Amino acid sequence: MSNFLQLITLIVIILFTAKLAGYLSTRIGQPSVFGELLVGVLLGPSLLNLTGLSFISNTHISETITELGEIGVMLLMFLAGLELHLKDMAKNTKVAAFAGVLGVIVPVGMGLGFGELLGMNFNHSMFLGLTLGATSVSISAQVLIELKLIRSRVGLGLLGAAIFDDVLVILLLSSFVALLSTSGGAASILLVFGKMLLFFGLSVAIGLWVLPRLTKFVHKLPISQGVTTLAIVVLLFYGLAAELVGGMAAITGAFLAGLMFGRTPEKSLIEGNLHSISYAFFVPIFFISIGLSVDLRSINLTSVWVIAAISVIAVVGKIVGSGAGALMAKFKIKEALQLGLGMISRGEVGLIIAKIGLDEGYLSNELFSSIIAMILITTVITPPLLRWSFAEKKKKVADEVPTDSTSNQESA
Repeated sequence: MSNFLQLITLIVIILFTAKLAGYLSTRIGQPSVFGELLVGVLLGPSLLNLTGLSFISNTHISETITELGEIGVMLLMFLAGLELHLKDMAKNTKVAAFAGVLGVIVPVGMGLGFGELLGMNFNHSMFLGLTLGATSVSISAQVLIELKLIRSRVGLGLLGAAIFDDVLVILLLSSFVALLSTSGGAASILLVFGKMLLFFGLSVAIGLWVLPRLTKFVHKLPISQGVTTLAIVVLLFYGLAAELVGGMAAITGAFLAGLMFGRTPEKSLIEGNLHSISYAFFVPIFFISIGLSVDLRSINLTSVWVIAAISVIAVVGKIVGSGAGALMAKFKIKEALQLGLGMISRGEVGLIIAKIGLDEGYLSNELFSSIIAMILITTVITPPLLRWSFAEKKKKVADEVPTDSTSNQESA
């Protein structure tokens, strides 16, 4: 069998099993990403070792799958930036800033401290902390939509806090990776941050003044899917520039490109087309490739203890950090608990950070597998905990969008 036939055989298996697992996952009340990640683990060296099957002779096939997955993660981050509703978030900036920032600082600090306590080197401990600082509110948002609470005070505060959380974690990740790449003194560190500022300045300037006009011009041209192609080119270019100019992770550039395109009138067109391309092909490959990197056979009794400990830190860190931020923004105690519970799931962002740590050699295979287990655990427990926290709610949410200054209209 030729190398190409081997590749498309694996892609067929990956896409079919990913979508089947995603469907089965939703049937038991879990997000599809949970099933896709879990089946990836089963297809990996933990059980079937898909890339090591007898008919696979292409020694580079694992790298090809990984690279396709990396395109998927860039598309995922682009869509995350594209979907942000900044106007609604601007009306809840106080709780979003406090809960988002503390929801990163507290678990990152706890994770860093736990890693140092176990005797890990600083790089391993820092990446463990960064994965604990991440959050993914797509699961919580789905629960709030089902409960018709997505536009409630807690719902909008949660979405805003998630934005601050994602941006801060990505900036910390990019800064940390950039600093590790330099071995100089203070001048080298200043140069690193100078390059980052240069990248952000140029990217935002192009995004504010060039992209809207360029997108409008391309939209009028008689070419097939011109705007969508432009979006793909720009997100890849921003990712490339983030690496080469800013010394940061490519996902930072993709995320920023999404934010910039989110301001254009063609946002809906881009989102619809790229959502189809991403979730039909590239994103499932990314989630499966994460699972393919996990070897559950490497988990011993010590690893089980570590998984339990970092899972507890993951839960407590978000409840304490984000909850404290919500209290500072004048939320009631129960509202602060609800917001903290909604921030527990690590999801896609945690996976992305963990994969970067593994690829760059900042996480061991054993610690990476433990982090994946923690992400699975936080994914599973978030929906029931969030539903439980709203179980006693009796009043309906008002139709208007509440703000920081709005008095609480809901029962606490």
